[in-house]
Amino acid sequence: MKRPIIIGIAGGSASGKTLISKRLKKAFESSNSMIIIKQDDYYLDQSNMEMSERIKTNYDHPFAFDNDLLVSHLKHLVNRQAINKPTYDFVNHTRSDLIEHVESADVIVIEGLFVLENTFLRELCDIKVFVETEADIRFIRRLSRDVHQRGRSLDSVIEQYMKTVRVMHEQFIQPSKKYADVIIPEGGKNDVAIDLLTTKISSIITQNML
Repeated sequence: MKRPIIIGIAGGSASGKTLISKRLKKAFESSNSMIIIKQDDYYLDQSNMEMSERIKTNYDHPFAFDNDLLVSHLKHLVNRQAINKPTYDFVNHTRSDLIEHVESADVIVIEGLFVLENTFLRELCDIKVFVETEADIRFIRRLSRDVHQRGRSLDSVIEQYMKTVRVMHEQFIQPSKKYADVIIPEGGKNDVAIDLLTTKISSIITQNML
């Protein structure tokens, strides 16, 4: 079997990376030829720390992730080997007990803040995408997500954004845009960009079947 292709999707927090991944996955639902790996699931395990210490972690810094494990898992998937993927508990700020068994596929989408910032992840990607969305839109989306889905308070989300999210975006994430093959404004709402990506992926899948 031919090597799977890896599509890396990076961009700021709440820029629309996940929506793009989901739309791509939906386009190939019938063929079952795509999987999505979220960098967020590879946050470092903090179960040995007290909650008071966990909440001090800068989750918007590259060092918050176990990228060595992520790279290792991607290499297994490229070699058509299954992985047991960790998941993250955002309420308790540590890795959850749930492990997901993931089989390889023809197309592997890896999405996360630092997919293009990390050299080893970047080198594994065949197509590198950066999602460009205005800061105020990203902040509103993040605020809604963290309060309603991750059990955060309004004040804590605002404080985190001001102290770390904005600074880390400017220091690490925005500069990684220069590595992108494709830049998508407005994330998953950009139908033209999604159609172009879908066409390219379909072409690669067809070639792999020959």
